[in-house]
This record gives sequence, C-alpha cells and structure tokens, in this order.
Amino acid sequence: MITVVIVDDHPVYRQGLAVAVDQANDLDLRGEASSIEAFDALDVKPDVVLLDLHLPGIEGAAGVAHVCGQGNRVLVVSAAGTSDDVIDAIAAGAAGYLTKEADADEITRAVRTVAGGDTYVSPTLASYLLRADRSSPSSTLTKRERDVLALVAAGETDQDIADQLMIAKTTVHSHLDRIRDKTGARRRAELTNLAHRLGIAPEPDPT
Repeated sequence: MITVVIVDDHPVYRQGLAVAVDQANDLDLRGEASSIEAFDALDVKPDVVLLDLHLPGIEGAAGVAHVCGQGNRVLVVSAAGTSDDVIDAIAAGAAGYLTKEADADEITRAVRTVAGGDTYVSPTLASYLLRADRSSPSSTLTKRERDVLALVAAGETDQDIADQLMIAKTTVHSHLDRIRDKTGARRRAELTNLAHRLGIAPEPDPT
C-alpha cells in the first residue's frame, strides 16, 4: 500500500482529494492537515505528501523545501500553475506537480509515479520545464552557490558567510558574482527574494 497525507487548507477540495485516495485500492490515506505546521504535528512518514502551495504559515517553495527536507516525497496539487510556481516547486524538491484541475485518475496515477521514485508533471505544465531548460536559476546554481545565497537571505555579511563556510572572503565574492550573472539579481534585497522563491531562505524565528 502507498501511504498518503494531504496538506491543503480548503476543506472541500481536501475532502475531494481524500475521496480520490480512498477509492484507490492501493492507496492508504494516513492523515490530513490544513497547514505545514499541522502536518508536522501529525508526526507521520507517508510515502507521498499531496501539498498545496498557498497555505497559512509556511507556503510556496519554502513549504515544499520544508516538507522535502524531512525526507518526504512531495506531489504539489495547487491552483497556482504559472511557470515560476512549477519551476520553483521542482527546484525546492517536489517530485511532481498537478493543478487542481486534474481529475481523480490523474491524481492517483501521479501518486503512484512519485511513490515509485519518478517525477510526474501534468502534461499541460511540462512545457514550462522544457522552456526553462538550463536557463532557470534554480537549475544552474551549484550547491555552494545555494549555500551562499541562503546565508545572504539570513542577513549575514560577506565576512560572516566566509567564516561559516570556512572559505576566503574573496571566494564569497566570486560565488556572489556568479549568482548575479546566472540570475540577474544584483542587489542584496533581490538576492534575498530569489532565495525565498527557491525555498532556500531560512525560516523566520517565531520568537
């Protein structure tokens, strides 16, 4: 059985997803949540998380990164279907993406695909990924460049970044130059916004 948890703050649509899962003989619904914080409180480890993007609290690519960071495979099911939404969600770790126009058959098919270790993107959205190709900043940044970008978003100075990553300050400058060249983001505020879009900015301290 493929275990599933649904995270969506719209009760009616969440119920519809639950029905679709329950009607599939090989899927087992293990829980529902209206936010990522509520999902965390469930303390379950499903095979697939059906995740909406627009949620109270943590949302968007940051939400995807949060859930994926716990070792979950995420299938986004969202009303948001722009190219940026799709590209950023996949970059943040989502293994699949559907819009809420998908029917029950496609949803369950996508769940099986994602649970099997593959990626599923609705055919109507796949063209976004094809057009983005390698020109998307999310697909061209190296791991170290993403580390630097995350620390910029955290408000660290260039020297602080160098100290934390144990590299020279001039190396930090080189990484920042490459990030700017690849993404077009020049000012620190633009870099911070990019980090949030890619889901790699640190979550705000609730205190």
